Amino acid sequence: MAARTPTANRDLKNIAYSTLKDRLINCIYPPGSILNEAQLATELSLSRTPIREALSRLEMDGFVRIMPKKGIYVTDISLPDIFQIFQTRLEIEPVTTRMAALLLPESELLSFRNKFEQETPDIANAFRLDTAMHLFIIEHCGNRYIIDMMHKIFDENTRIIISSKQNQLQIHDARREHIEILDCLLARDVEKSAVLMRSHIENCRQAALNYFCNFQTACFTSSPDTYKKELQLLERASAAVT
Repeated sequence: MAARTPTANRDLKNIAYSTLKDRLINCIYPPGSILNEAQLATELSLSRTPIREALSRLEMDGFVRIMPKKGIYVTDISLPDIFQIFQTRLEIEPVTTRMAALLLPESELLSFRNKFEQETPDIANAFRLDTAMHLFIIEHCGNRYIIDMMHKIFDENTRIIISSKQNQLQIHDARREHIEILDCLLARDVEKSAVLMRSHIENCRQAALNYFCNFQTACFTSSPDTYKKELQLLERASAAVT
């Protein structure tokens, strides 16, 4: 059997990386879950070497944590993550909207508007359309550094929204807001488009925070009687000393 060329090996590493990254972003491997290197190799029909190298890259990206002799953990979504991601979006997307507003093709704007007017078949496709519209605007801003940064932001943003959707959250319905933004862009009203974009992102931020605050409180808050038991133990300890 012929040995693989360096190019073939590099292709396998890239396939493993892009496939695993896509599954992590889309919460096929949910936040907080544990991955197994051998199982991943079987799922992707690859050897463990490209899987191992892909996981190393994904750890640098912040999607997983590799704990020697313990396992591979998919990183959780924390409240600071949500604050920082939406803080970035609130500051940057109104700016990219202003930068791109006069450069956006009218035919594409109308196409997005028509899609938002229609009923989307499921939550996953609705969110894909949402993300596509935001990236469409960002990618027309003309600044590759901003574009690269915002692609990374949207990778994490996707995890946040899909994770909350999978937990049956009735998240803010943004279809009407998207249509309003698109109508302003079609009218080439630059400033109003930017204002509406900021308002829309603020609504999305609040919906995500409401979900994760409630979820983390439900998971980590002690039962109402716990503090009473602790006080009883403290009283007993104090009585024993005296």
